[in-house]
Amino acid sequence: MTQTISHRSIQTYNLFGEARDLPDVVHCETIAARSVLHQWEFAAHRHARLHQILLIARGGGQATLEGRVHALRPMRVVNVPVGHVHGFSFTRGTQGWVLTVAAEMLDEVLTPSEGLRRVLAQATVMRGTPQMSSTMAQIFAEFAGRRFARAHLLRALSAALIGLVARGMAGQQNPPDDVLKADLFRRFEALLEQHFLEHWTVSDYAKALSITPTHLSRLARSATGHAASHLILDRVIREARRNLVYTNLPVSTIAYALGFNDPAYFSRLFSGATGLSPRSFRDKIHKAA
Repeated sequence: MTQTISHRSIQTYNLFGEARDLPDVVHCETIAARSVLHQWEFAAHRHARLHQILLIARGGGQATLEGRVHALRPMRVVNVPVGHVHGFSFTRGTQGWVLTVAAEMLDEVLTPSEGLRRVLAQATVMRGTPQMSSTMAQIFAEFAGRRFARAHLLRALSAALIGLVARGMAGQQNPPDDVLKADLFRRFEALLEQHFLEHWTVSDYAKALSITPTHLSRLARSATGHAASHLILDRVIREARRNLVYTNLPVSTIAYALGFNDPAYFSRLFSGATGLSPRSFRDKIHKAA
């Protein structure tokens, strides 16, 4: 069953119903914690810079992912990639967890050659496993505490859960016609990691892959829902965000390090992509933290 959604009315949030950036390494909370504040209903929305994994322990409801409605039952896992439109209608009293991971952290844990990013770029509901449930519970317990090495363990446990979810999703995706496309897209991802600082164009990547720019954009849109040009820009912006969050380098120095000759142009590009200037973005993150 499908359902038409008007993208003009779609709100962009970072966490459920919140417009602030992710203030921690990851964020983990129970489904009930935020659902009770919204009558267990979340209208269609998207997360600009965040990836979410939900695990239903008890109860259920419905998830709407890019217009398609999925039933939620116990031991179901929902994978919500960055930018995908989704909404939820939970049965009152539903129990489970929501793990929210910043795109920057995904960059740290996903090696392009392994192909996980391509798999995780698909929004889906799948059957969970006891190992996924156990790992999610460990993340929740670690997140709630403030013990030594908390950030390190949260990154490691979240990376493990992401890997388990990707493995489960890959087991469901085995159409023979897509094998060559998947390999070609993995090669594009690897080239993007190698050359994004050189500001290669879609044509440059297409030439390196011996395909046309149109074919590359069609391939990228099929794999992620976005054109190749969007993925190229997004990779630069993700690196800029990472530098703004995790270093104290001046904005001009970051611009030069990212291959821009004109810091002012970099600032305009960043503002157009995120809605905030580099300095405003950094100030917002520091205040939230």
